[in-house]
Amino acid sequence: MRIIKLDAINSTNSYLRELISKGNVEDFTVVSTKNQTKGRGQMGGTVWESKTAKNLTFSVFKDVSRIETDQAFYISVVTALAIIKTLKELGIPKLSVKWPNDILSENKKICGVLIENVIKQSQLKASIIGIGLNVNQTEFENLTKASSLKSISGRVFVLDEVLVALVLNLEYYFGILETGDFKVLKKEYEANLFRKNKPSTFKDAEGSMFSGFIKGTSPEGKLVVLLEDEIIKTFDLKEISLLY
Repeated sequence: MRIIKLDAINSTNSYLRELISKGNVEDFTVVSTKNQTKGRGQMGGTVWESKTAKNLTFSVFKDVSRIETDQAFYISVVTALAIIKTLKELGIPKLSVKWPNDILSENKKICGVLIENVIKQSQLKASIIGIGLNVNQTEFENLTKASSLKSISGRVFVLDEVLVALVLNLEYYFGILETGDFKVLKKEYEANLFRKNKPSTFKDAEGSMFSGFIKGTSPEGKLVVLLEDEIIKTFDLKEISLLY
């Protein structure tokens, strides 16, 4: 794998997008930085906060031209599974995926993902997978639900070793995706879903709260929720948030 290391950058996703615009980029090229000044969360709504040289903030380029546009959710699936596999190998306990791809240990967020797809003429061409993983940082101002590998395990981790392991696991799961084995990936992803089949409280786009049970995900990646009166409904990312 090709790893580009930067001391500081506004956004590794933006840097990688610029590289793509200038020419061919090798599959699984990684852009990693010690200090990301403008890291973004899902839908650009939140900023990923990270202390310099304590955590992993990086983006991976993936050629996804063999994946159909309506299968784009599986890019999120394989990314989440690769992160979980890596963290299991590092001995991090009680891992789960908070839909669509936040990674939790117990109920603390340790990893966030921002995936930006490059689409040309209605076809998927490339994916920029941005990952922020809390590794050796132990203090998080005003973030009561954040944690890190060190806080959970008591160990200090070598960032480069975690990075290489994670990218190798991305290669592994993308290999499964490219064989078209969607059922296996979906089953493993849903087995790791946070609060699956547990009574949960949600908030809709208008701010109203309601209760339900997470049952899984639709093929397009929407969250499938069992509501009262045995009503099954699907929600996309802009329509619902899970309160926990």
